[in-house]
Amino acid sequence: MMLVILSIPIVLFSLLAVRSKDLLKAAIYLGVVSMCLAATFLVLQAPDIAITEAAVNAGLSTLIYVIAIKKTRRQEE
Repeated sequence: MMLVILSIPIVLFSLLAVRSKDLLKAAIYLGVVSMCLAATFLVLQAPDIAITEAAVNAGLSTLIYVIAIKKTRRQEE
């Protein structure tokens, strides 16, 4: 039951990331997806994978994406 509850925000924020026109919002949405995946791994009793997912994917990767997006020039439509 808990896995179903955690799957809903994963799918929702994944779709939001794909559909988003703003790259910064998409990067934040992917960070949220990674945090939900970390919670899923915790429910599945894999705390080592959950900690790695939270630290690397949700933290470090999102930070690198945001820094890279901020350093590029934005074109407005």
